[in-house]
Amino acid sequence: MRKKNAILIIDAQYDFCNPNGALYVSGADADMKRLSDFIHRNKENIDHICVTLDSHPINDISHPAFWQDKAGNFPPPFTQITLAEVRERKWTPRFSAQEAIQYLTDLEAQGQFPHFIWTEHCLTGSKGASLDDTLMDVLREWSRSNGKPYQAVTKGTNPLTEHFGIFMAQIPLANAPETQLNQSLLDELEGYENVYLAGQAKSHCVATSLRQAMEYAPKLANKMIVLDDCMSDVTGLGHLGTPIYEAAKQRGIKFAKSTDAIA
Repeated sequence: MRKKNAILIIDAQYDFCNPNGALYVSGADADMKRLSDFIHRNKENIDHICVTLDSHPINDISHPAFWQDKAGNFPPPFTQITLAEVRERKWTPRFSAQEAIQYLTDLEAQGQFPHFIWTEHCLTGSKGASLDDTLMDVLREWSRSNGKPYQAVTKGTNPLTEHFGIFMAQIPLANAPETQLNQSLLDELEGYENVYLAGQAKSHCVATSLRQAMEYAPKLANKMIVLDDCMSDVTGLGHLGTPIYEAAKQRGIKFAKSTDAIA
């Protein structure tokens, strides 16, 4: 079986890509149209497609219902919660308090992302967790044409850690294998000559997936080609991912447009 060109598509789901989605990323619907056109034009030269699926319980540490203030109110979406605020009891975890405090301690020591509260999104089994319709149509076309299934990899199911990058949770948890480094996925993708990277959001999940590849699988990272017109930032938070893309460029990782011909 030929193993030349693979595509890794991060979290191309209704809640991120549809204007009616719970956590719509502005521009993501147009990104998915460009990505779908790219797959359609190059379907005979694409050997593997891996899609990732963000999937969260309602009482996730990044959702409002996990936290409350002194009056019992949940924090509104896009609230940043710090360890100092929890110690001051401005915000209190409603569940697994010891684990939540340890998570914030580790997250702030890591220094990559602050802890944000998001709108409930990609709830397990919900419409919001489903793949974008435009992308789903072209996945059907590609699979029928090539006789191959696309691969779907789920992340975010553990409620006690954020899971931006596909290869590992932001803070891996002991005795929770689903949060730890997915070495088998890294190894599988490394078997291809080129791995095109696209999806949502550029500022968070795509950037973190790229960073994890650079850190834990440098051979894979060096094979990546970032389709930078097939991803968009969470509005106002693009600066969080910028250092990762700058490091990738300095490393020599390729960036391309969806209109470029596939190898």
